Amino acid sequence: MKRRTHIDLIGAVALTAFALNLALNQVVVKVSNGGFQPVFMAALRSVGAGMVLVIWMKARGIPLRLPRASVPGGVLAGTLFAVEFILLFNALDLTTVSRASILFYAMPIWLALASHVLLPGERLSAKRLAGMAIAMGGVVLALADRSTGQASLLGDLCAVGAGICWAGIALAVRVTPLSAAPAEQQLVWQLLISAPLLLVASLFFGDLIRDLQPIHIAGLIYQIIAIASFGFLFWFWLLKIYPASGVASFSFLSPVFSVLLGWLILGEQIGLSIWLALGLVAAGLVLINRP
Repeated sequence: MKRRTHIDLIGAVALTAFALNLALNQVVVKVSNGGFQPVFMAALRSVGAGMVLVIWMKARGIPLRLPRASVPGGVLAGTLFAVEFILLFNALDLTTVSRASILFYAMPIWLALASHVLLPGERLSAKRLAGMAIAMGGVVLALADRSTGQASLLGDLCAVGAGICWAGIALAVRVTPLSAAPAEQQLVWQLLISAPLLLVASLFFGDLIRDLQPIHIAGLIYQIIAIASFGFLFWFWLLKIYPASGVASFSFLSPVFSVLLGWLILGEQIGLSIWLALGLVAAGLVLINRP
């Protein structure tokens, strides 16, 4: 498709569907944790998605090997990817989908702060500062809410840490030669480096298998196909067609959908403060990402 200068109807539908897919994944991870130890499941996801992506790249003639200058960035991104999903999958094991998603998708706060310090051309404007303050208020409100027995401070902090790692990956791609590599190479390196790290880490988090049922295996397959391989490739494809700021502005939909799906599918209790936190984070993300 031809490059667009704005988000058209097709783009809006595609980005909304992608945000819904990411939100559903949070529920799938929560359910699948009943059959797999969280870190072990993250490792299996990286292994499976890495295999799928390697086959995809071979079929399309895309080389797996990164240019020498891009290798350090690839290793850094892959390591952060592993830490991100150790934290996120444990967060979804310990706390609710709604809380974990609000805190995880606050990632643009940390990215904006780091970019302000490290990238001279990314200084925070008054509008983005206001958005960051509003979104940060939502994060603080979510962390402070202890109104239900489903809340876990450790789980909440893991979700925050996962978001910080996600921001670190984005920054690593921006400031290293890895940015010149095709999207498929960037992703496959994150998957192939994270897989052994996650497998080793899983040995320190208890039994690898819990009460494994067919639904848990189906959830793992969904994560491999619909999220970690073709899901992320679809997002990269959207970035090639639509302006990055427009694509990023739809990020606020994922925590909104996650909260709704956690309530509808898992029956999570959502107090007024969580709805307020969600509103603040969503509004802040819109301001941070607007061109």
